[in-house]
Amino acid sequence: MSFLSRHGRCRDPGSIGRNTLEANMTSAALGMLADQLLSEPPEQIHPLVAYGRIMSVIEHLTFGDSRWRGIIYALLGAALGGIGGNVIRSNGVATYLSCGGRALCNAAMTVQEDLDRGDLSAARTHLRSLVGRDVDELDEEEIARAVVESVAENTVDAVIAPGFWSVVGGTVGTALYRAVNTMDAMVGYKNRKYRQFGWASAKLDDLCNFLPARLSALLVAMVRPGSAYAVWQGVREFAPTHPSPNAGVIEAAFASALGIKLGGINYYQGTAEKRPVMGWGRAAKGQDIIEAVRLSRDLTLAYSALNLFIPVLLSLKRRIFR
Repeated sequence: MSFLSRHGRCRDPGSIGRNTLEANMTSAALGMLADQLLSEPPEQIHPLVAYGRIMSVIEHLTFGDSRWRGIIYALLGAALGGIGGNVIRSNGVATYLSCGGRALCNAAMTVQEDLDRGDLSAARTHLRSLVGRDVDELDEEEIARAVVESVAENTVDAVIAPGFWSVVGGTVGTALYRAVNTMDAMVGYKNRKYRQFGWASAKLDDLCNFLPARLSALLVAMVRPGSAYAVWQGVREFAPTHPSPNAGVIEAAFASALGIKLGGINYYQGTAEKRPVMGWGRAAKGQDIIEAVRLSRDLTLAYSALNLFIPVLLSLKRRIFR
């Protein structure tokens, strides 16, 4: 099959795909950097807030203690996300709207500042915006651990994965990812209410984050070259012990790069869940939140830089060797 340009000449289908990929890389980088500069739009006009409200209605209409009902919910949510991706059109804008890296880091630093003042009550209150576990009885070390774990996991969910799917799938890929991740945040729990209904959303989220989580661990090693071997060892040893196929990868990478230990007993609605230990170091402290935030930002900048420079290098190569 031939493709014709405006001048009537045949265009190489491979060059069309290559140009699209390179354009996606550039726009993904710009969207990620825009999030770091501007943070998220106000809730009143944020498309994800509107999406969450619509999905709450769909959950009410489809809910039941059944995986099949959950599959219907997930398919409807994914379809809605795909439609949204087609409406937005601009890949840079779609990536910007799908990222939440600056908001994540700001929320983490708010907790760190509370700990720095010795205000555990305020730290627990602000921690609720980052984690779903019970926080009322947490001491400083457990609060710090919770924040670092959240920064690690959400660096994948809110930064690297949206950027990755923006490169791979453009606006539709970005919007579909954010739709799946939002559904997982809404119903992807293993409690009595959502164990069956949320199964499909949780599995889709695991699938969508599989490659971005491993890319994120690789980026950790790149931006912390002095700890690269420790990161590789940590991911290899600790990640397989985690119940999540993706959270363990990035938690092990962060713990190894920061020289701390993550994991332990978490409580969810009064029920204890033991998470395996990640890392060989000491227990997390309030100051480690600062280092975790710095690492998260470095990952964002590194991935943005790669997506900006690779198209430039490829273009120069084609000009030199054409």
